[in-house]
Amino acid sequence: MAKKKETAFVCTDCGADFSRWLGQCSNCGEWNTVKEIRLGGKTHSAKRGYSGRKASVQLLSEVDRSQAERLSTGITEFDRVLGQGIVCGSVVLIGGAPGAGKSTLLLQTLAHCGRDDVSVLYVSGEESPQQIADRAYRLGLPVDKIKMLAETSVEVICEVLDREKPQIVVIDSIQVVYTSASESAPGSISQVRESAAALTQYAKETNTSIFMVGHVTKDQSLAGPMTLSHIVDAQVVLSSTDDARYRILRADKNRFGSVGELGFFAMTDKGLKEVKNPSAMFLSRSDAPSSGSVVTVIWEGTRPLLVEIQALVTESQSGNPRRLAVGMDQNRIAMLLAVLTKHGGLGTASDEVYVNVVGGIRVLETSTDLAAVMGIVSSLRDRAIPHDVLYFGEIGLSGEIRPVANGEARLKEAAKHGFKKAVIPRANMPRQTIKGLEIIPVSTLVDGLDAFLG
Repeated sequence: MAKKKETAFVCTDCGADFSRWLGQCSNCGEWNTVKEIRLGGKTHSAKRGYSGRKASVQLLSEVDRSQAERLSTGITEFDRVLGQGIVCGSVVLIGGAPGAGKSTLLLQTLAHCGRDDVSVLYVSGEESPQQIADRAYRLGLPVDKIKMLAETSVEVICEVLDREKPQIVVIDSIQVVYTSASESAPGSISQVRESAAALTQYAKETNTSIFMVGHVTKDQSLAGPMTLSHIVDAQVVLSSTDDARYRILRADKNRFGSVGELGFFAMTDKGLKEVKNPSAMFLSRSDAPSSGSVVTVIWEGTRPLLVEIQALVTESQSGNPRRLAVGMDQNRIAMLLAVLTKHGGLGTASDEVYVNVVGGIRVLETSTDLAAVMGIVSSLRDRAIPHDVLYFGEIGLSGEIRPVANGEARLKEAAKHGFKKAVIPRANMPRQTIKGLEIIPVSTLVDGLDAFLG
């Protein structure tokens, strides 16, 4: 019988595993980063995986498909991003830049859940209990139901959880906690991985909901091993808009809800407040129409969202005109300019083209193609698009206007905000008329240009 493996050698920088010690990691090339770690132990049982369940075989038809119980955070926008509430036994990783409001949002959530007689615990490894209390009093939150623990050892945290038995736990942050199963320094890749695995296993075994706060790198991606994203049930990122007044919470991964769902908040002296009408955040336009400005409707998660796209076309002062896009795919803008030249007869080869999505939001879908092109044409011809007109539709390489998903819901959202005219793909024509909204269907880019230029 083969002897059970009790130790492993792991690079503390990249997380690569080796069968023996090496002076230099063959995966990342760093020196003196391969450390010996002990396998097994209380926090990471070999008989259980991240799911916290023992290995067993059963028929798929015998699996209990009953809906998991959900707890409300008391914040509608947060519930939306999580998938209509907190699923019991789930593990959520929330990341964001320093000062984005991660700890504030979670403290507000615990305060609300505590009022509903839900047992909660805030585990802080970065701030003292006095700092957490000062923030809670400053935000005007009730503190009599929030339990506090200042600890960074996973083993000690699990012992306290066994004793207190909270339903919701916040770990602030996963980068500072450590486990004795790894001998590397706190914050290293192997420590983050082992600590997250142990806490996830505990959550599944005890049906405890855990929120882990995560740090971000310079490029705004979550710090730590990629394994961390696979371990957790949901991964959300809190970011600020360009003017820093608003916060946007996006779900990058969610096993219990829609991926790409957005939640909108305003940062105030009393914490994060929900934005009931997020479309209004991105439509703070000047009173008089200006060239290059156009409104479109995008689909984020489960709802439509009105955003403004601005374009600027100016004569190039060099032999290499720039094409710059902020909030959109720069390669797609280059493709749309080629289609505009080929099928629209409007060339921009000697011009510099700049496209910006107002408000700091990033557009990931292709429904903004028609609006972006109309904004470019508006700036090129120095002809303003009226404030009550919007465009949406995907543009193909042959100049055709393709339909987009949820077209009727987009139109209803536009009508609700006072728009009077919409230029859309012909295939997106609604079956019933929408009160107060004139709809102009187009099949090709030429049709769209004719509707604008006449």
